[in-house]
Amino acid sequence: MPTVTTIKLTGENHVDLDEVCTSIRGIADQSGVQLRGPIPLPTRRLVVPTRKAPDGEGSETWDHWEMRIHKRLIELVIGKSTDESALVKVMRIAYPDTVSVELRVRNVA
Repeated sequence: MPTVTTIKLTGENHVDLDEVCTSIRGIADQSGVQLRGPIPLPTRRLVVPTRKAPDGEGSETWDHWEMRIHKRLIELVIGKSTDESALVKVMRIAYPDTVSVELRVRNVA
């Protein structure tokens, strides 16, 4: 019975995300596992406006601090039990601290 592993990568630095995606793609190419993605998901922008003058004197001037959160979605379709070694290799990748990984495994009938 084939299983589909969904890998959701999130991080602040898109370069680190792309490096992780290429390493996962390389593992999939070596092991012969079917790969879907990486699919870029919408980037979340977190904007925090702050006053420049802390004491309230002077004109109201504001700084806008921004943090962007980038996301990628990858699906690995594992058909045989011999292909499960690819999933083990994916879990053993040295991920940067800026990248968080979420794995979901589901069976496909």
